[in-house]
Amino acid sequence: MTVTTPLADRFGRVATDLRVSLTDRCNLRCNYCMPAEGLDWLPTEQTLTDDEVVRLITIGVERLGIREVRFTGGEPLLRRGLVDIVGRTHALGVETSLTTNALGLSRTAQALADAGLDRINASIDSVRPETFATITRRDRLADVVAGLEAAKAAGLGPVKLNAVLLRGTNDDQAAELLRWSIEHGYELRFIEQMPLDAQHDWSRAAMVTADEIFDALSTEFTLTPHGEPRGSAPAELFDVDGGPATVGIIASVTRPFCGDCDRVRLTADGQVRNCLFAREESDLRTALRSGAGDEEIAERWVIAMRGKRAGHGIDDVTFLQPDRPMSAIGG
Repeated sequence: MTVTTPLADRFGRVATDLRVSLTDRCNLRCNYCMPAEGLDWLPTEQTLTDDEVVRLITIGVERLGIREVRFTGGEPLLRRGLVDIVGRTHALGVETSLTTNALGLSRTAQALADAGLDRINASIDSVRPETFATITRRDRLADVVAGLEAAKAAGLGPVKLNAVLLRGTNDDQAAELLRWSIEHGYELRFIEQMPLDAQHDWSRAAMVTADEIFDALSTEFTLTPHGEPRGSAPAELFDVDGGPATVGIIASVTRPFCGDCDRVRLTADGQVRNCLFAREESDLRTALRSGAGDEEIAERWVIAMRGKRAGHGIDDVTFLQPDRPMSAIGG
């Protein structure tokens, strides 16, 4: 089957990268994401089944031009059918990846690789056990490190790490985290903290900016532009001390890359989000469960993308944070 209609918006952007949230549940309680007691999770009956997830992905690939699928959460490793979903998605001939906190990855990395997963992105904000526990409210750093090693051993590379610096908590550890990542053969990306916390406590003034991250790294490393075109990739890449190691800085707030965005998101309960910060969603689950054919579902998806705004406007005083937190959207 050939692509019938690309997922294009009114500004000429075409979505080819699909982020699929498989659950809103998580086994960490990162203080910049959710409260210590967790959240009210989606009822099971509202969550897409494995077959429903694969059907929507198939429509995206075969009818709408999706070329890359990344599975997210919450924490996607908590999804029982994950390996099967990965295998069936891989069979569609697209690149598959996973964003994870790496808890439990030591037990599942090889199975995921055997199913066809290409690579992982993992979140790690500190390599100090006490700081890690402060941020995540869980003393599980050793398990995360073991998961990363298992992923590397299984060939799920390059293993990319995502880190958020929090003022007064780990903003003094940027160089330390980069040094550790290089020593272990991982690719590190620092991300400006975004307003996607369930508590709505995010503050532009409290956020550690991309320029501050660059300055902190430059106290110990010489950073020079990597030289490759950025394209739709969100990270500004820098060679570390001349290379070959690199580090990325994602300035989601202060230097947004909306003009090059090629992403679309599907939530665990079957809602299309045309932007991470969208305040509206388009329901595919109801159509799916009401017997709609693939063509009708594809058309609903196309219409949802046409409403995408030119930019998220985080750095504007009129910005309104979406109701769903990151754990319920998927990264």
